[in-house]
Amino acid sequence: MFRNQYDTDVTTWSPAGRLFQVEYAMEAVKQGSAAIGLRSKSHVVLACVNKANNELSSHQKKIFKVDDHIGVAIAGLTADGRVLSRYMRSECINYSFTYESPLPVGRLVVQLADKAQVCTQRSWKRPYGVGLLVAGLDESGAHLYYNCPSGNYFEYQAFAIGSRSQAAKTYLERKFETFLDSSRDDLVKHALIAIRETLQGETLKSSICTIAVVGVGEAFHTLDQETVQQMINAFEIVVEDEPPAADPGTSAGEGGAAAEGVSPPEEGAAPMEI
Repeated sequence: MFRNQYDTDVTTWSPAGRLFQVEYAMEAVKQGSAAIGLRSKSHVVLACVNKANNELSSHQKKIFKVDDHIGVAIAGLTADGRVLSRYMRSECINYSFTYESPLPVGRLVVQLADKAQVCTQRSWKRPYGVGLLVAGLDESGAHLYYNCPSGNYFEYQAFAIGSRSQAAKTYLERKFETFLDSSRDDLVKHALIAIRETLQGETLKSSICTIAVVGVGEAFHTLDQETVQQMINAFEIVVEDEPPAADPGTSAGEGGAAAEGVSPPEEGAAPMEI
């Protein structure tokens, strides 16, 4: 497991210029259940897969409301995701109390990225093992950001993280040009189809997925299971006609990592790539 003791703390660089604990945290995001986000000019939709550890337990919550205009979906260590969502909620409350206006989404994302980056340069800390898709709406429009454990953040038109997310990315890459002018229901349809691509043949049901929406005139909220199931039934014919996307994420690399727990990436990988 150890790389010549270069992963005993996060501040130790390897001779190749890599921080292994940061890469371990990014690998933890890949092992989490899939989370998907996509946006149009007026709406942002978040979707995630609900997976219970066993038949006797309930699934963990993967989508959190931060404010009326912001919400997050997580993949990775859920405990870290809850801590960061509470931090984001506190920042929104403080900003609203001070300035009497909603916190801009971009500013919150930068604050979150700075908080994550501090954990990569303190020997008594560890990186947050969770990736966050931040969906929000402010005066400049709808936004979808991805925050990485390394402290990097990126804005996307559509993105997917977590286990078997490559299949969803392949679908989103084929359709993303139509998202900008899509209606709210069309975005939800694309989110459901993308979720279905990550299930590897498993039947898509409302009990194994969660959908949340934020948009113009619509505060961030999670759709109830009955509504989601009705949408799945309405889109069933469309879903059946969609060709299944290739899933290179199910190769031996991810399968082996799941069997051994969180394992380091290949030696030749770039140090901070996502």
